[in-house]
Amino acid sequence: MTIKVLVVDDSALIRQILGEIIKSESDMELVGTAPDAFVAKKLVLEKQPDVITLDIEMPKVDGLRFLEVLMNAKPTPVVMISTLTEKGADATFRSLELGATDFVAKPKIGVAEGMAAYHELIVDKIRTAARARVKKPAQAPNKNSAVKTISYQGTEKLIAIGASTGGTEAIKEVLSTFPANAPATIITQHMPAGFTATYAKRLNAVCQVTVKEAKGGERLLPGQAYLAPGDKHMEVERSGADYRIRLSDGPRVSGHKPSVDVLFNSLCKSAGSNAIGVLLTGMGSDGAAGLLEMRNAGSETFCQDEASCIVFGMPKVAIEKGATKKVVALSEMGKEILETVDKMAASSRL
Repeated sequence: MTIKVLVVDDSALIRQILGEIIKSESDMELVGTAPDAFVAKKLVLEKQPDVITLDIEMPKVDGLRFLEVLMNAKPTPVVMISTLTEKGADATFRSLELGATDFVAKPKIGVAEGMAAYHELIVDKIRTAARARVKKPAQAPNKNSAVKTISYQGTEKLIAIGASTGGTEAIKEVLSTFPANAPATIITQHMPAGFTATYAKRLNAVCQVTVKEAKGGERLLPGQAYLAPGDKHMEVERSGADYRIRLSDGPRVSGHKPSVDVLFNSLCKSAGSNAIGVLLTGMGSDGAAGLLEMRNAGSETFCQDEASCIVFGMPKVAIEKGATKKVVALSEMGKEILETVDKMAASSRL
């Protein structure tokens, strides 16, 4: 199948570079380019693109407003072209809330050279978006809304979550169900450096647990969630009676840094049956092998079901490997995890 792509960007240079990248791929067709939202709207109706690349910062009508209208009128897979700044990162996460499938960060300098270097990344994002399930944006969780209470007390239980494409919103949906006394939670989401700190702040604003970007060396505590930085692997190590975070700058694992497999494999050694592994939406297979190792080490393991995934890649591979004990819809995942925590805590008191 040829993927029909529409490029929407106010920069003529970016339109040219993206157009050349798309035209160089045998499975893609550039159906048009637009400098603003008004031209884009016309081309969407005329060309019926399979995927749109969309600049956030545009004149007249910005990318976020165009995206919001698009997702309500004609939901279409969108890859946002973002700037690598705090303001750009914040707008990028807003675009994911509005229904964008994924994003690519523009290089700060040397745009032409930088975008050319991102060739493989861009075409991979477009191919993934073409296979994604596009959904209208869900209502944002409220930090003060009621969440399930749990009787768990202690520091020995851990929850580990891994995700990729579609994961920013999926993680938020799960984490926003956790009460303030939930077990320490460690999260690896495929994301470039420069975005994870902003993402942690946005999660912290809507969750009862405290969410922060991991710095390395922290003792894992209940009521805290730790997000792997975008350019480091995150592991959990045992230090006496405590668990602590270790960050490392090694090569990519399973094609990624941070890698979900790295996190999950570390928990086999450090936590074993005290851990819960959760694999959410994402392209590829990262986390599937690690989740199987966690299950073999006695951990409870969950995968998101196909119907609720934006991209049913990582969970699919894990399910095929026999890595998961339960396949759960995203809307039920938080409840299932917390019920499992209570059961684990009860059995450890016997």
